[in-house]
Amino acid sequence: MTMRLASARSYALLSVAAALLTIALKTLAWSITGSVGLLSDALESCVNLVAALTAFWALGQASKPADRNHSFGHSKAEYFSSGLESALIVVAAIGIIWTAAGRLLNPVPISSVDLGLTLSLIATALNGAVAWLLLRAARRFRSITLRADAQHLLSDVWTSVGIVVGIVLVKLTGWLVLDPLIAIAVAINITLTGVHLFRETASGLMDHSLPEAELQSLEAFLTQRSGNGIDFHALRTRVAGSRRFISLHVLVPGGWSVKEGHDYCETIEREIAALVPESHVFTHLEPIEDPLSWQDRNFRWDNETEPL
Repeated sequence: MTMRLASARSYALLSVAAALLTIALKTLAWSITGSVGLLSDALESCVNLVAALTAFWALGQASKPADRNHSFGHSKAEYFSSGLESALIVVAAIGIIWTAAGRLLNPVPISSVDLGLTLSLIATALNGAVAWLLLRAARRFRSITLRADAQHLLSDVWTSVGIVVGIVLVKLTGWLVLDPLIAIAVAINITLTGVHLFRETASGLMDHSLPEAELQSLEAFLTQRSGNGIDFHALRTRVAGSRRFISLHVLVPGGWSVKEGHDYCETIEREIAALVPESHVFTHLEPIEDPLSWQDRNFRWDNETEPL
């Protein structure tokens, strides 16, 4: 039976608990073996902890209802978490490279390999299980914060596997230099993860449109509803955390009463909200015969000429 928690914040708390436990296991593994690879793994788990705490805070902010100062809600607070996480990943990578560079010049033997690897593998399995739960929750709550946390944990899983393989190779070959080299490879890998998260965060802050698949589905729906004196234009969408905002102009026969036009817009809004979950739909009613209705497809400032 799959564990199913009530809120996105509950999963963030689960991530916090997992980070604390993995930090303890990986730090113990590093102290036993002296492996700089396991040290880099423990440092990344510290990043996981900070990221999980930030995610817990951001999800709490994002869940607040709209107020006078934030008419569209607080859902963009989720991007604080993913943005900070991307920065922390890069900082951790720099720290790993700095430590590993010293070991390249002065290799240190690794001791108690079996016990250290056992502890590391337990921590890795825990991270993998939590990442799987977070990915399911991210789809359920449409949360970029949980998805970013899950992707980071999955990156941690793969880097941990790489480090374990490296330590085994050191034990088999006696090449101590493999330990810091693999640590540097881990640092490069998690840096790429950080860059990817940063780009996704920037995209969200720039009011990115709906994903292409959802946008095409929405456009197909409007095309299907067009005809018989009804049309649509000025479709605009944006994503803010788990919420979607959709606005469009609805053109109907000018002879309709206000109530007829209003009722039709209400129907369209309900159908779009059902088609695109977690969406807020705004419609603007216009008479289809009026030429002015066809001149407002762009924002007003798009039609203005900048002064020289």
